[in-house]
Amino acid sequence: WNSVHGGEVVNNGHTLQMNLEHAGGLVRDGVFYKLIQFHFHTPSEHTVNGSAYPMEVHFVHASEDGRLAVIGVMFAEGANNAALDPIWWSAPGTPGKAAVSFEFDPRSILPKNRSAVRYKGSLTTPPCSEIVDWTVMKTPLTASKTQITVFRSMFGNNARPVQPLHRRFLLETPQ
Repeated sequence: WNSVHGGEVVNNGHTLQMNLEHAGGLVRDGVFYKLIQFHFHTPSEHTVNGSAYPMEVHFVHASEDGRLAVIGVMFAEGANNAALDPIWWSAPGTPGKAAVSFEFDPRSILPKNRSAVRYKGSLTTPPCSEIVDWTVMKTPLTASKTQITVFRSMFGNNARPVQPLHRRFLLETPQ
């Protein structure tokens, strides 16, 4: 991933989303996936031992053929997360878009410990198509109670309920 200058923060009525240009991407199984945006959910859409975290961010990557690779990072309530502040401050209070002029490094909301769980799954918003290669980081970051409360006051509970695992396999990846 690359640090980017500018972008667009979107309040789509369901979440805050930051659209990125020239942010790089990742290679998964020999396929390049471009980082196109990230957005937030509260509570988390993934659980650990059956428990949800107060918030989760999804980094959405798209391949040229339309497949998606999404990285999920949980947020526990704790210290203020300075990387979230410029996103929260620039977000429109009602549905709409705001161009941003600040420098943003997506890695600033990615844990240093990169151990994760991977699985094949679906989008968490309609049409919930099963086209996503998920990576969920094991180590949560923190966000302050105020940051979480501000997000919840705008969007309420915007998380899809946890789905049954069915025949999916969870693959652990080392750091």
